[in-house]
Amino acid sequence: MRVRAWVLLLAAGFALLQFAGVTGRATPDTRNYVSYALTLGGASLRESAAGTIDHYCGSRAATAARDHSVDVVRFRAPSPAARVAEECRRELWRTVDRRLAAGQTGGPIAPFTSERFQRIFEVRPGYPVLLAPFVTVFGVMWGVWLASVLIAAAGGVLAFLVLRAVRAPAPVALTGQALYYVLPCGTTAMRPMTEGLLLALTLAALWGCALAMEGLVRTGVPLVGGSLSALFTVKHSQALFLGVCLVGACAVVVALRARGGEREGCERVEPWVRAVGAVSAGAVVCTLALARLLHYPAATESLQDLLTDHFTRPDRARLWPEFLRLELGFWVEWGRQQLTRPLFPAALVAGAWGALRQRPVFGWFVLAGAFTGILNQAGHPDITIWGDRLIVVAWLLPVLGLPLSLERITAPRRSLDVVTAR
Repeated sequence: MRVRAWVLLLAAGFALLQFAGVTGRATPDTRNYVSYALTLGGASLRESAAGTIDHYCGSRAATAARDHSVDVVRFRAPSPAARVAEECRRELWRTVDRRLAAGQTGGPIAPFTSERFQRIFEVRPGYPVLLAPFVTVFGVMWGVWLASVLIAAAGGVLAFLVLRAVRAPAPVALTGQALYYVLPCGTTAMRPMTEGLLLALTLAALWGCALAMEGLVRTGVPLVGGSLSALFTVKHSQALFLGVCLVGACAVVVALRARGGEREGCERVEPWVRAVGAVSAGAVVCTLALARLLHYPAATESLQDLLTDHFTRPDRARLWPEFLRLELGFWVEWGRQQLTRPLFPAALVAGAWGALRQRPVFGWFVLAGAFTGILNQAGHPDITIWGDRLIVVAWLLPVLGLPLSLERITAPRRSLDVVTAR
């Protein structure tokens, strides 16, 4: 009961801190998700556009007011919040009215952008479905905020559960929960976009792997399958990445066992690994088949979106050569930036060391989950994406691995305390 109280206290403390930013977190992508959620709640396209525009422009106004209050040149002038909100509403309504008049009324999202770009968001109903009851009951502003708080807080609790499932001591698991909240995972999960759900569902899949590894195959394997299925509705490319990476982790574990490299629980590896690998492989096949059956945008469409600035420029004829050139340039520049502020790569190395050293089998699954963040970033090599949100899943490696490193460091002290007590 004491441990549960600490889990709830950490989650509640994180939630209370989020009152510091009820507004100001909305991004252009948020407009599509909020509009989708309002439409699911029964609003017409114009009604969903109105609610979305008020929320988005209010967020921009709040950000402008905060920036103005600390502007060393303009802080004496009147706040620009009202002007920013009015200009934002005028611009968005001009766009929506023009597109509605042109007949762009077929989708569940108000026409803030072209139909091709909107289609990318229409095939991600998972987050809007979760958001819909909150915005219906609490209104858009508080509904979006409350949903974000619950999603982010749940991610931290899932980090705790993953570590407890692999028999980490309660203080170590609580450290993982706290790290989830204070590292970029918590900040990114609070943004009204899909990343919070991606993080939570990835952790749920890892929890299933951990339970299966500890012998609870009938509980763990369905949890893995359910997480991958839910992830398909949130962002099907991420479900594909996670399924492939989990299959890869299973292959590595089997290979290590075949070579005699795995010492802990060798006799228990094969059955649960086969089950997790089969479910993950099945998820990969089903993701590809369903995406094709439902006519989801193909990879080439995503690349066109990237290279044409969201379809505002003509399609590129030499798509793959240009993408690969951009990919190479992105990682060179990304690596240069990391060398000047090496917290992220250092955290990844330390997390990988802790996970693989303390839990040699499960560590590969932690690496697999984190690697999906690298794959997601590789699919969108845009250095201007704010906050490194595309790669945020990679932060799960230090969230889970660093506490296990702490377990290793504190183990000798615990043993000494036991000896002294005796």
